Amino acid sequence: MPHFKISIITMIKQVCILLVLISTTLSAQDKAAYKIFNKEGKVVDFSKMISEAAKADVVLFGELHDNAIDHWLELQVAKELFASQKELTLGMEMFEADDQLVLNEFLNGTIEEKHLLSEAKVWDNYKNDYKPLVEFAKANKLAVVASNIPRRYANLVYRKGIESLNSLPDEAKKWIAPLPVEIDLNLPGYKNMMSMGGSHVSGENMARSQAMKDATMAYFLLKNRKGRLLHFHGAYHSQNYEGITWYLKKAEPTLKMVTIHSVEQSDIQKLEDANKNTADFIICIPADMTKTY
Repeated sequence: MPHFKISIITMIKQVCILLVLISTTLSAQDKAAYKIFNKEGKVVDFSKMISEAAKADVVLFGELHDNAIDHWLELQVAKELFASQKELTLGMEMFEADDQLVLNEFLNGTIEEKHLLSEAKVWDNYKNDYKPLVEFAKANKLAVVASNIPRRYANLVYRKGIESLNSLPDEAKKWIAPLPVEIDLNLPGYKNMMSMGGSHVSGENMARSQAMKDATMAYFLLKNRKGRLLHFHGAYHSQNYEGITWYLKKAEPTLKMVTIHSVEQSDIQKLEDANKNTADFIICIPADMTKTY
């Protein structure tokens, strides 16, 4: 009998060792395409992010423009939020405000896609990366806000300064945030941009041009929001709760917002300190992920 007990104990130990080895092997084989973290750097699942986003008035999704995982996740977030509450508005940096009429005509079936592509200033990667979102909105009769400042006016600020916008005719001013726009160049994101400008004047103009994009997107989001709003834009436009986030809070301090930020890391198992506190949720994607362009 004692010999039998020893055999059972030995067998149990061997089984435990085998399970550990199997677990370790499976873990080594697991190659996650992304991980989601909260702002403190704790891993959370997709459903947790969605449950929090579903409580917000505005969800800001900061993307990496060339990242396939980001674009797929954007569509999944849109589907989940629509399922939780049918009244959903999408907003896109990728369409400029003066493209709104053409975009609306495509969404309501007045014009064909070829007209959208030829008459709106769609991005080169539209068909791969943004068409699924627009088609989802069209299929479900959702409004899509063309939120961005026309690039010609952002460029005008960069070349001639913020005061140059005052000389625009009233017809042109319909497509930008109402003037004058408050711009805080002490915000870290704009300060960092100024340091890359090459000179004091060009640095300031670059930052002010960026601020006009942020202010204009915030303005058109609030102007056209019906129900919950989900907005897609480059990650830097809402990083560290600045950019669009800052302008939305200035306009409506009680607005409930959830921010999603996207980063790339060589190792996504742990969020790097530099990427913590950049948003409510951080999507971490392997740096060697395939690019869409």
